[in-house]
Amino acid sequence: MELENKKIKIQAKNLNVYYGAKQALFNINLEINQKEVTALIGPSGCGKSTFIRCINRMNDVIDICKVDGSIEIDGSEINDKKVDVVMLREKIGMVFQKPNPFPKSIYDNIAYGPIIHGLAEEKNQMDNIVETSLKKAALWDEVKDRLDEPGTSLSGGQQQRLCIARALSVSPEVILMDEPCSALDPIATAKIEELIDELKKSYTIVIVTHSMAQAVRVSQKTGFFHMGKIIEVDSTDKIFKNPSNKMTQDYITGRFG
Repeated sequence: MELENKKIKIQAKNLNVYYGAKQALFNINLEINQKEVTALIGPSGCGKSTFIRCINRMNDVIDICKVDGSIEIDGSEINDKKVDVVMLREKIGMVFQKPNPFPKSIYDNIAYGPIIHGLAEEKNQMDNIVETSLKKAALWDEVKDRLDEPGTSLSGGQQQRLCIARALSVSPEVILMDEPCSALDPIATAKIEELIDELKKSYTIVIVTHSMAQAVRVSQKTGFFHMGKIIEVDSTDKIFKNPSNKMTQDYITGRFG
């Protein structure tokens, strides 16, 4: 079986997250395999986005947020005080619900990360990174003649692919996607899903999605969150065809959520 000999890329152990006095995540244990898509499903406000924000330590920017427990990437604890958060985020790309291109040209949107991380010393190196990133995001052919136009001039679906290209520009190992298609029409969504399918050959992908059909189409593994707890995690096939937990069954058949 393909699933059995997968290398674990990210491992959360007994992860708890608090916003002030309110606990948002309870004792999360989850293994995310390398070069595979893991989908996180569950009702709104159940902790899915909070969880993926722990993976690149985005919760660090929230003063009242406290995280305890462990998250390891390739066996190294990311919450260790010695970890350089800038380097960590270089390894972990993030794509949000609404496309959020910077108010810059298409070219500069992609070049921004590599400049910050010092990845290109000369213009031709940067040109190469921009072209490669746009090709990986299946956008190059649509924008190659208009790289100096603003990123905001693109359609919604193209903007989201631009944001994916921007995430890819610093050669991450993990891509986190927080409902990347929720603001897109079905045709743009299908393009992003095709892209995810292609990207998993090179990257570990975690996608938060409200769409069960999307989870089935794009992921190999699914975790079901409810009220800040992980109720069940298994191969996507098993979760949707034969879940072990009645609550999972009720959620995927639409009895609540």
